[in-house]
Amino acid sequence: MNLSLDHILLTPEEMAAADVASARSGIPSFDLMERAGQAVAAAALKHFPGALRFVVLCGPGNNGGDGYVAARVLAEAGAAVAIFHMGDPGKLKGDAEQARGLCRLPSAPLENYRPQTGDVIVDALFGAGLTRAVPDIVSGVIRAAHDLDIPVLAVDLPSGLCGRRGVPLGAAFRARHTITFMTRKPGHLLLPGRALCGYVEVFDIGIPARIVHSVAGKIRENAPALWQGLLPEPAGDTHKYRRGHLAVFCGPAGRTGAARLSAMAGLKAGAGLVTVASPGDAMPVNASSLTAVMLHQVDTVGDLESWLGTAKLAAFVLGPGFGIGEKARKFALALKDRPLVLDADGITSFKDNPQQLFDAFAGGETRLVLTPHEGEFSRLFSDLAADENLGKVEKAAKAAERAHAAIVYKGADTVIASPDGRACINANGPPWLATAGSGDVLSGMIGALLAQGMPAFEAAAAGVYLHGEAARRAGRGMTAEDLAAHAGVGIDA
Repeated sequence: MNLSLDHILLTPEEMAAADVASARSGIPSFDLMERAGQAVAAAALKHFPGALRFVVLCGPGNNGGDGYVAARVLAEAGAAVAIFHMGDPGKLKGDAEQARGLCRLPSAPLENYRPQTGDVIVDALFGAGLTRAVPDIVSGVIRAAHDLDIPVLAVDLPSGLCGRRGVPLGAAFRARHTITFMTRKPGHLLLPGRALCGYVEVFDIGIPARIVHSVAGKIRENAPALWQGLLPEPAGDTHKYRRGHLAVFCGPAGRTGAARLSAMAGLKAGAGLVTVASPGDAMPVNASSLTAVMLHQVDTVGDLESWLGTAKLAAFVLGPGFGIGEKARKFALALKDRPLVLDADGITSFKDNPQQLFDAFAGGETRLVLTPHEGEFSRLFSDLAADENLGKVEKAAKAAERAHAAIVYKGADTVIASPDGRACINANGPPWLATAGSGDVLSGMIGALLAQGMPAFEAAAAGVYLHGEAARRAGRGMTAEDLAAHAGVGIDA
């Protein structure tokens, strides 16, 4: 069993379960708090050597206990320390009470804190378990710290940030550095949480890896370890048909560029053959622009069905530049027994009756990959999109189950979800991926991996990650054409 914790993301509830299980196994819970607080103090001294005063803000729970340990260790190291508590510290219980008792430093009510030049805030108010809006007094401190640009070191998660959804609950600190324990939480990677955490350091406080694995759900950071073993590896005797034939559907003559981007990306990403399926009016413009990518005329669903009966086609991409309407719906439904990446216009074409699409792909292995951005997601899953109690991971997972599809819920924090509940958050995409045509390239890359036999969820996760790597290689200022040219880079990463 691989006990690496590198890509596991524990929800706050799962982390709490790990703490309980660790205590039941015989590990003293205060020992964990002591290690956590010492790690916070070490991070504070390492990353903020110019601090004139460490201001430790201690909350009413175990996060506050970590803060009292950190304050004690900082003072023992000779640093100037001021503690401000929230609530009545006399009501602390258990480990937090013990940590405060050992600290022996005076503390003042949180409302007495006045930021000073040279302060560094050690934020130990709430951590990852917060479920309701922060109190007004905390909001005021957050605003004051932000206005004066006071550096913040967050313990576990910046106070005010939801560890499950990555969204501020009323207000949240913007930390320069966050130190968390055992694993990251979804809120460290989901936006805007990722931007509020600064540099995130994970510290092992001694909970056995077997316990973390026993409580972990199905959320991971997207990384090669999750799917690398399923990446296609051409054998010495392979030929182009064994590497899969990908078909990319093209729209009318004035909208052909998106399909060609997808097709070129699919070829670069390893498909043995790629064909643009083009309507008759777009054949001349496509013929003048394609070389290694092949071309086949498909005007009607009858043409498509005839082609399906005669060609060795392994996977399909439908949507980029295709046009919205009945033709897109008919083409998608004709492919209900085949691996299909449905993007852009293909998704929007089902906005009035998404269940028609879901029913068509409901049986057997997952064959459908949907790649919606925020607006497209709301067209197919309006109720999920509107539910503010759900985070992006939960929305994507519920959508995947409903649609019997792998969902690529796009954005700077793209989430990939499977009908079986697995989900991963992608974090390697650089900001310059936000350019016209980037999504078309992604669809082609995922389609190529499907054509080579990867399962839908793994093909989607690998495609998203490698899309990010291609963008990093292409560099700032890239165009979608540059991105497509790098779509094969990192396939063996």
